[in-house]
Amino acid sequence: MTDRFTGRQAIVTGGGSGIGEATCRLFAREGAVVTVLDRDADSAARVAAEIGGRAAVVDVRDADAVTLAVNEAAEAMGGLTDLVNNAGIGTAVPLLNYTDKQWALLIGVNLTGTFYGIRAAGPIMLAAGKGSIVNNASLTAIRPTRGEGPYSAAKAGVLALTQNAALELGPAVRVNAVAPGMIHTPLTEMVVSNDEWRTAAESGTPAGRIGTAEEVAEVIAFLASDAASYVTGQTIVVDGGSVLPSLQSDALLRAISQAGFG
Repeated sequence: MTDRFTGRQAIVTGGGSGIGEATCRLFAREGAVVTVLDRDADSAARVAAEIGGRAAVVDVRDADAVTLAVNEAAEAMGGLTDLVNNAGIGTAVPLLNYTDKQWALLIGVNLTGTFYGIRAAGPIMLAAGKGSIVNNASLTAIRPTRGEGPYSAAKAGVLALTQNAALELGPAVRVNAVAPGMIHTPLTEMVVSNDEWRTAAESGTPAGRIGTAEEVAEVIAFLASDAASYVTGQTIVVDGGSVLPSLQSDALLRAISQAGFG
């Protein structure tokens, strides 16, 4: 264990479970004071109590609530050096079947909530002359997945927002993103617990398995740490290589090989 976050103050949205929880625990273990933001009061309180941090109940779609929570956390912690915009939700529905309400919810949490976090934390970090923001995007922002149209669109927006924020908040504040693939979290439990679906997911990944929330947290921590001091506006894909295979190209390669070319 290192102490790379000693003297740092971090806010993690969606910190009550999954990747957010793993990130809260990692930052706290390595010395940071952490505020756990989550819409689930019990989850936020549980994680905060276990890591010796703070908890705040926030719906990231509420601009005023996000600004208030960030300002209160910064004051209580004695500053704000790190923000992890992790809060997110997803579902799988054919694109033409999405309702207005579903679209608004997915865009609101996954994209607008990230913007609200940046807008609230940015001035505090700029005033201090330093800071790091890491946004949780998704592999679906790069390689769309059937049934996840609004989610993919929102996460693609997060990548663009990350780059814009890096341009406008630098050099004082670095802004980066992670793009996880299939990771075992409460959001993917339905897939992981189904033997057929899990096998399909694992077989399509060069790493041969589904990733863990802790593995994504480690990449978030790297981006936030001084080891990434010259990294900004970037996205690191954390997917075990699943973005690499293409069923079409693999089939073509097999056909060419069997035909004796090359």
